[in-house]
Amino acid sequence: MSLAVTFTTVIGYLIYTGSFSFDILALILSVFILAGGASALNEYQEKSFDALMDRTKHRPIPSGKLSPLNALLVSLLFIVAGVLLLYFFFGIVPALLGLFNIIWYNLLYTNLKKITAFAVVPGSLTGAVPALIGWTAAGGYIFDAKIIIIGFFLFIWQIPHFWLLLIKYSKEYETAGYPSIYKVIHKENLKLITFVWIIATSVTTLMFPLFHIITSIPFLIALLVLNIWLVITFTRLTFRMQYELNFKKAFITINLFMFLFMLLLTIGAFI
Repeated sequence: MSLAVTFTTVIGYLIYTGSFSFDILALILSVFILAGGASALNEYQEKSFDALMDRTKHRPIPSGKLSPLNALLVSLLFIVAGVLLLYFFFGIVPALLGLFNIIWYNLLYTNLKKITAFAVVPGSLTGAVPALIGWTAAGGYIFDAKIIIIGFFLFIWQIPHFWLLLIKYSKEYETAGYPSIYKVIHKENLKLITFVWIIATSVTTLMFPLFHIITSIPFLIALLVLNIWLVITFTRLTFRMQYELNFKKAFITINLFMFLFMLLLTIGAFI
């Protein structure tokens, strides 16, 4: 999580500036510490659930390597340090955005997961905010249309990204006491809904030329090719006869698509 958050923050910074500077090192340090604190706090909050799932039972708290109190203290220390570093190096707006993301992720989303399997929808906002942190840290206006559409893409992309994890680990989540997505939606319908979110992700990227972010012919062609690959891959995965999605291929595809698209945006900012 910390690496992904730091990556999108740096991308937001680079898209605005179109250049590298030593400030990026301070940004990486600040956000990585803050994201690490959020992850540690999340593990403290979900320690009893983590102990019941094979995927998470070896984490420091459920495995007994770290006491809950020490984990809580470390998480709070990292969160405070991350927010203060953002404020010291980049000002009040990036710091408040970082604090907002902690509140949204650890107080809203983490608790909402225990109530509904659809918590991933509001929870996906946490994936959009880091790009805004990077943008404003570079001096950009928080309500600039360009960063809003970038944040919107990351929000939409996060939903099928998390949804695939819910599909893969649905039995473990159910065993741990989380609401099961399969009790609400049939497996076949869930595949179709995931496919709809993939199409929404694709359509969102095709809106970027309207915001004058991707305008050159070579980049437009690259954008089109990238989207054709995404849609064709998920069409094959979704409409084959088996109920179950090929999780590994689907997960790699959606994440690789995001990485390549963000890379395309960054290269475009430097040209």
